[in-house]
Amino acid sequence: MTMHTAIILLAAVIIGLIAGILTFLSGTLVPAAVLAGLSASGLSIPVLRSLIG
Repeated sequence: MTMHTAIILLAAVIIGLIAGILTFLSGTLVPAAVLAGLSASGLSIPVLRSLIG
């Protein structure tokens, strides 16, 4: 794994965690917060790749 890939994946995980936590704190159920975090993480990977790469 290259450094570029590791940075992008780490940033995507952090974005997903933040999105999931904020969704949970807004009062939604845990499965909805997990789904929001996973989708935010997945959608951020192409954006980060185009911004960083």
